[in-house]
Amino acid sequence: MHPTTVSEAGDALSPAAKRTITGAFIGFLVDMYDVYLPVVALTPALIYFQPQHLAVSTATTIFYLVFAVALIGRPIGAFIFGHLGDRIGRRPTTMIAVGGFGIATLLIALLPGYAQLGIFALFLLIALRLVDGIFLGGEYTAASPLAMEYCPRAKRGLYSAIIQAGYPIAFVVISLFTAAMLILAPAKGLQSPYVQWGWRIPFVVGAVIAGLFLLYYRSVPESESWKRSEKVKNPIGKLFSAANRGTFFQVFIVMTGFWLTLYVVVSTIPALLTKQFSYSSTTVTNGLLLANVVLVGGYLLVGVIGQKIGRRTMLMVMGVLIAVVGSTAYATMVSTAGPGNVVQTMALATVAIVLTVSGWGLLTAYINERFATGMRASGFGIGYSLAVVLPSFYSFYLLGLAHFMPYKYTEVPLLVIGGLLILVGGALGPETNHVAIAEVDGGPLEAAPERVRSARPQVT
Repeated sequence: MHPTTVSEAGDALSPAAKRTITGAFIGFLVDMYDVYLPVVALTPALIYFQPQHLAVSTATTIFYLVFAVALIGRPIGAFIFGHLGDRIGRRPTTMIAVGGFGIATLLIALLPGYAQLGIFALFLLIALRLVDGIFLGGEYTAASPLAMEYCPRAKRGLYSAIIQAGYPIAFVVISLFTAAMLILAPAKGLQSPYVQWGWRIPFVVGAVIAGLFLLYYRSVPESESWKRSEKVKNPIGKLFSAANRGTFFQVFIVMTGFWLTLYVVVSTIPALLTKQFSYSSTTVTNGLLLANVVLVGGYLLVGVIGQKIGRRTMLMVMGVLIAVVGSTAYATMVSTAGPGNVVQTMALATVAIVLTVSGWGLLTAYINERFATGMRASGFGIGYSLAVVLPSFYSFYLLGLAHFMPYKYTEVPLLVIGGLLILVGGALGPETNHVAIAEVDGGPLEAAPERVRSARPQVT
């Protein structure tokens, strides 16, 4: 009997399970906090890093580049840290990743601006964001498999959703923090307090939180399932071998649908409402804050229902809801938005966001259940992150669709396509919520429940 291992048959969390799940949640929250820093906290101060009197199109391109370069780094980080997570263990890999993005975030906070270094300041910012993204892509790659390998089978849906809820919670935290900073240190031109120093404080806080997380993670145990498993010399090679390629491709389809629909609603709604329909930034920010609070509940609801009816079934349901209801809510929001319809518009935006994004609550459990222990970190990290590549070009897809329809409606077909990808991807895979991932160490987890029952005896 091992005192730190969870019985998959029971519902109770052992002390080790509580620490690993808490660690995965906090790590993902800090991860998402750092992802949103340039979008929320740095945007009012981006002029600090660029020449004055830039064309609007050039300034917008710089903004998207600073944001997107971290996304480019995430798949790179997934390959690097997925391999490490399977080779040296989940716990040390998580600590290396969090330490890395904590240092990168602190270095960004200390950067001089264009006045001191010229255009080199912008290059440094972009380079550090790339490094940041690589380490950010490594955090959940190792921490999430560790948490799921300790989680009781009957509770994986709930705790998967709790971990993923770090995303909307991080958005709310960084938005409120930045709003408070803008009150204390207004941003009104290059020499204003926020532009000169105020933006640095959220970055310093992000680095400090990463440091505190490392102190906490020292008490998190290594995965007993990983320690008992047969180590794979080349987990990434095994992931892409003939035996496992189909599993990875199925996960890739599902995640492409999720990334595509996420981009469409999260990236386009704020700009659409402020620029095209002239809502104040305060109105839109408050509306999005409310939507993200509701989204936390959506994550938990989908995670719990998926545990009851099956994650495969729930993925297919979410695909249909996104393709039909989510796209309809988005189209209705666009067609009716106006000065007199603020409440209705923000309500429809909330419906579109919650329906489209809530399905992410399933993914920590689902993807980990699709891969065997020896390549689980690689499978989870790469399957989760590599699918970001095609959806990241969504702005070009919108321009292409504008040749056939009004530009403001071009997001609707992408929502439908993304929903269908989730539906088809889910249908191509097996049901997974019966899989005892702490007990099965070999081969892709496509086995029927009989294989789980025939696995080695449970360790409690």
